[in-house]
Amino acid sequence: MMETYSQTEINHPMRRIVVLGGGESGIGAAVLAKVKGFDVFLSDNGTIDDHFAQELLKWGIPYEQGHHTEHLILNADEVIKSPGIPSTVPMVQKLEEQGTRIISEIEFAGRYDTAKKICVTGTNGKTTTTSLIYYLLQNAGLNVGLGGNIGKSYAYQVATEHYDYYVLEISSFQLDNCYDFHPDIAIITNISPDHLDRYDFRLDNYVKSKFRITRNLRPEDCFIFDSDDEITIDHLNKIVLSCKRLPFTQKEEVPQGAFLKDEKIVVKYEEEECNIYLKELALGGKHNIYNSMAAALAAKASGIDNEVIRASLASFQPLEHRLEPVLSIKDVLYINDSKATNVDAAWYALECQKRPVVWIAGGIDKGNDYEVLKPLVREKVKAIVCLGVNNRKIHEAFEEIVGKKKMKDTRCADEAVKASSKFADPGDVVLLSPCCASFDLFTSYEDRGERFKEAVRRL
Repeated sequence: MMETYSQTEINHPMRRIVVLGGGESGIGAAVLAKVKGFDVFLSDNGTIDDHFAQELLKWGIPYEQGHHTEHLILNADEVIKSPGIPSTVPMVQKLEEQGTRIISEIEFAGRYDTAKKICVTGTNGKTTTTSLIYYLLQNAGLNVGLGGNIGKSYAYQVATEHYDYYVLEISSFQLDNCYDFHPDIAIITNISPDHLDRYDFRLDNYVKSKFRITRNLRPEDCFIFDSDDEITIDHLNKIVLSCKRLPFTQKEEVPQGAFLKDEKIVVKYEEEECNIYLKELALGGKHNIYNSMAAALAAKASGIDNEVIRASLASFQPLEHRLEPVLSIKDVLYINDSKATNVDAAWYALECQKRPVVWIAGGIDKGNDYEVLKPLVREKVKAIVCLGVNNRKIHEAFEEIVGKKKMKDTRCADEAVKASSKFADPGDVVLLSPCCASFDLFTSYEDRGERFKEAVRRL
């Protein structure tokens, strides 16, 4: 069990903090540690981007890259580990063996932040939900920051800015090293198998990681959750929470929470009620109804006026790489959903399409089970273009449905877009919703999405 800090220890910080990882999260943590008077050292086993290295120099923070120097790390009183570093790496294991406290940037920043915090996690929809809530709070005139797994580092903002509210997207990796951090409003959008390679290939470990967002909720705090999500409800029934529970659902009416009735979302919080017609929502698709419900509940629990909630949900703009319309060429609409790196995300993308689909899929398979996608592929997909190094599992799953002649293997975005354009007829959609990680051919899902958009513009 990880030890916790007393208020005395927080007010009189220990002498030496080591930060592992020199990305957005690590740089922010190092700057906050410097501001709070720690002796700080940052170590990255890889290469630190030039703009991050300049930031460290500006703040006078010593660092190393390309290796870890053991004696400069193992003498730390506490280590802040970037979320991308798994606990299996040798340096982390050595720190754990000697009993060094290892925490996340989120845990560290939370010690010095008195703002109200709305924190969002989940397998799918968390970025959209986080962005919706941030947009709602901004439109309500609140002094609000955006951070966590989106935007600027939370720790960097705590070090250099002041906000009354934060809306934080928090991944399971960031939650793994959180212990005393607590939100005022915690949201789990949904849970489905993902990143299981980091959790000993056990879904229960991944679920427990997501639920760490609820571990310090107080009676006055709120937990917003999808009561239609079986995995979420199964775990919720096994634990005890003393906070307010606010479900959102598309299946039934609830006394407190959000539900569908007569083509509108009904939001009930304490004695307040807000109605939002589905036809007014800026974001389409069943999955975005859930996201809008969660965001509206968070806004209502934050005291935001009904008119602001309705107007904001009607005017919000789609996010980049998330069902992002790119161009319509010869009456074929090209959609960039590069952020869809798992089966559930691709399911949502396919489910909301109303036109025949040429589907671009592929990349690094994370142990995907494609069975759940087969009914949608039969109903909506006319051809599949594989964009990846190894497309065997996609062929095995869908070749019998669409036919061998309607599948094409490609190794770059240009090839994929050109192949898709040959399969597509006027009135069709070309949908990049890869269902897989991007790192076989691209540096990130953002890189994959950008290259797709560039290729579309070159058609």
